[in-house]
Amino acid sequence: MGTLAQIWRHPIKAHGREAIVNARLEPGRALPLDRLWAVAHEKAKLDVSADGWHRCPNFSRGASAPLLQAMECRVDQASQTLTLTHPAKPGITLNPDDEADQARLIDWLQDFTPDGRPRPVKIVKAQNAMTDSQTVSLSLMNLASNQAIGDLLGQEISPLRWRGNMLVAGLDPWEERGWIGKNIRIGSAEFYIRKEITRCRMTEANPDTGTRDADTLDALKRGWNIQEMGVHAVVTTAGEITVDDKVEVL
Repeated sequence: MGTLAQIWRHPIKAHGREAIVNARLEPGRALPLDRLWAVAHEKAKLDVSADGWHRCPNFSRGASAPLLQAMECRVDQASQTLTLTHPAKPGITLNPDDEADQARLIDWLQDFTPDGRPRPVKIVKAQNAMTDSQTVSLSLMNLASNQAIGDLLGQEISPLRWRGNMLVAGLDPWEERGWIGKNIRIGSAEFYIRKEITRCRMTEANPDTGTRDADTLDALKRGWNIQEMGVHAVVTTAGEITVDDKVEVL
């Protein structure tokens, strides 16, 4: 049995993160306000699905723009605004549903795109969440697995590199890999563990600086012959999760 150590949401896909202490979850839905918006680039081919979902290559992401990894986000529910901050420039506060604010955000983001990469051009809103998989889930990370990767690399690896929603302490390294096809309970919510999460180069970038300073993909290959870290947890029973809740395999 592990413990839910941290909860993180990412309101704009790949653009900032915010720690929260609890959340109410509903079956088949994402963590509230997680990846509700995404930034489409100039080469996007937005083939809209029935639920408004689009494939991740249509969006600006840290795999091709590592500076995005250092962005943080703060949600103000009262004003319906997000404040994005980054160590490289002054922050911005905006309503991502307001057209004028969308234009301001697109302008603010230009500096984070490397030369030769498609530029951000449009904000897209999901009906549920713009997760990498069309089957919407929360991502669960085992902090002990993250530590094992850091030990192999010989450097401290922030678990924020993996952009997980639920970070769990108190497990053995890679214990979560044995949960595929099983159900777990956290707080009063229950989840089906659908599959492991295949990783991209975004995880190579330091979440404090946005610079690539750790070959995480090579470490996964050398250490365990995998490209996966963490698991997809699909909400099956509504409930509330709170930091320090127990994590139990059913």
